Amino acid sequence: MMSSAKDVPGAPAVFLDRDGTINEQMGYINDLGRFQLLPGVGHAIRQLNEFGLPVVVVTNQSGVGRGYFPESLLTAVHAKMDRLLAQDGAHVDGLYVCPHHPESRVEQYRLRCNCRKPKTGLLEQAARELKLDLRRSYVVGDRWSDLRCGAAVQARTILVLTGYGRGELCYVAQEETVQPDHVADDLAEAVQWIIARERVFNHSKNIYNRQ
Repeated sequence: MMSSAKDVPGAPAVFLDRDGTINEQMGYINDLGRFQLLPGVGHAIRQLNEFGLPVVVVTNQSGVGRGYFPESLLTAVHAKMDRLLAQDGAHVDGLYVCPHHPESRVEQYRLRCNCRKPKTGLLEQAARELKLDLRRSYVVGDRWSDLRCGAAVQARTILVLTGYGRGELCYVAQEETVQPDHVADDLAEAVQWIIARERVFNHSKNIYNRQ
């Protein structure tokens, strides 16, 4: 039987949504000036880097397929993201983008794909390419689509209250069967929770290995 990406052994990672989690939620980022990191994001990602947890951005960007902005702008936005993070000594280890939507104006992106969150294609691709263990990983985002995506691969899920997060918690949570493993005010608080869990896990593993 062929194994799925969910069964690939490897390291745990932290999967981050982009808009509303890393940068200010402004709808479609159709101008480079609209991309602004949220406060504390660079420092939080640097903490994950220093702890040794891979950081992977997974983002739906249907604005490309809808014709709201070209792929070249998306590339420029992510280059700016990298530059801003680097100013805080931080970096991401992977970036995976879904440009598709069933109602896209651009024909090549007009399809029902397996990568648009809450589907799990982006996470599974990252797991294959970066040798990650999805069941030991974390998915952080401000939308329930992020949480459903993470739950589908049995990752731990964290809702941040930046972006759409606070409204989702107030008006969406009660209708959902999937609930977050943790709710954090922002990415910085989410990272503290992740690192604390990983320290406990690593300590327990070390005790077990010495027995």
